Amino acid sequence: MYIYNETINIDESVHKVWLKWMKEKHIPNMLSTGKFSKAKMSQVLVNEEMGGITYSVQYTTDSIETLQQYYLEDAKKLQEESLLLFKDKFVVFNTELKVISEQFSMASKN
Repeated sequence: MYIYNETINIDESVHKVWLKWMKEKHIPNMLSTGKFSKAKMSQVLVNEEMGGITYSVQYTTDSIETLQQYYLEDAKKLQEESLLLFKDKFVVFNTELKVISEQFSMASKN
């Protein structure tokens, strides 16, 4: 299993509009590519010197090949929309993660 992670710092002046767009448009569009099985959005609990609010969105995929297909077939179109709507209001960096293991607490099974 692999995770495609987007870490985004969004300017507070467009934060509410961006958050709504992410939840209602961007994340569903990412999932509708068929290349990701789930998405998890989290707020990063840090005060950035540059200001803004930081989020991490993690998209789970089955293989590195599927992730490469996303880059070839979908990434440019999906990224262009955010640039068009929120130009100069965000900073983003992406990372790829390979899941090595996953463990759960015994208490979480009750």
